[in-house]
Amino acid sequence: MKMILAIAMAMISSCAFAQDDLLKELDQVQDSVITYSAATFKGTRIINGHSVETVGKNNMDFIISHRFGAVNSGANNFFGLDESQIRLALEYGLTDRLMVGIGRSSYQKTIDVFAKYRLLRQSSGYRNMPVSVTLFASDANNSSTSTTELPFYTIAQRQTYTFQALIARKFNEKLSLQLTPTVMHRNLAENQIDANNLYALGMGGRYKLTKRTSFNVEYWYTPKTFAGTTQRDPRFTNTLSLGFDIETGGHVFQLHLTNSRGMIEKQFIGQTTGKWSSGDIFYGFNVSRTFSFDKSKKSKTSGY
Repeated sequence: MKMILAIAMAMISSCAFAQDDLLKELDQVQDSVITYSAATFKGTRIINGHSVETVGKNNMDFIISHRFGAVNSGANNFFGLDESQIRLALEYGLTDRLMVGIGRSSYQKTIDVFAKYRLLRQSSGYRNMPVSVTLFASDANNSSTSTTELPFYTIAQRQTYTFQALIARKFNEKLSLQLTPTVMHRNLAENQIDANNLYALGMGGRYKLTKRTSFNVEYWYTPKTFAGTTQRDPRFTNTLSLGFDIETGGHVFQLHLTNSRGMIEKQFIGQTTGKWSSGDIFYGFNVSRTFSFDKSKKSKTSGY
């Protein structure tokens, strides 16, 4: 009997230790799990500016952007709807972190190429990262042949380079905010008073209204002087934009009002002349359609 009791006690003790070890292993597994934040924004744009999102690997976005005339142009111009500028763009995900793109704007006949790289992604759990960070670089080439409006003479003079760090945090399922410190270099400024280097700060946010809709706001602040140097002509203003996003499967529709007529960094950061107080408000929209070249996966924006 004593032997049987000893064996039973040993078995119970062994089971207890095994259970403790199993619980410790489960705790370690749970501690090692990383939960990434998804869908900080619905697409690769907040309104005008880029968001931290990138196109998924082997997926391509085709983006059509329209910007109509100013609302204060009057009824004869159908309050701006008789005029329009357009930008067509293709964006492709080389990996889930790296994407490249090319676009062509009818405004100033500008061709732009760019690359985005997801450096950090907001996460919790085993690795806690409070923000997502994406790096952005672009080159815009003004191909206009108008020597009176845009007096460029060489290809080099037509180039404008933009470098940005996109820093965003998704606070909860509804609210996401982003800061975008920006440095822009113009090989030849279009006005003598403009500096070749332009420093700006973009601020944007998204508030989710329903599962597939959200309200967006975006503001680009460019100080008139930086480090004692005049950055831009006083007639240029900061850009304020309000937008409404609608997601429908592979499409993202973005409707917005803005005081900028341009649709790329070179234009809406450094060349905005419209003022909301004067009615210089342009209605516009972006339509994004995603195509997948990877049959094993659904079309997606990385982070959705």
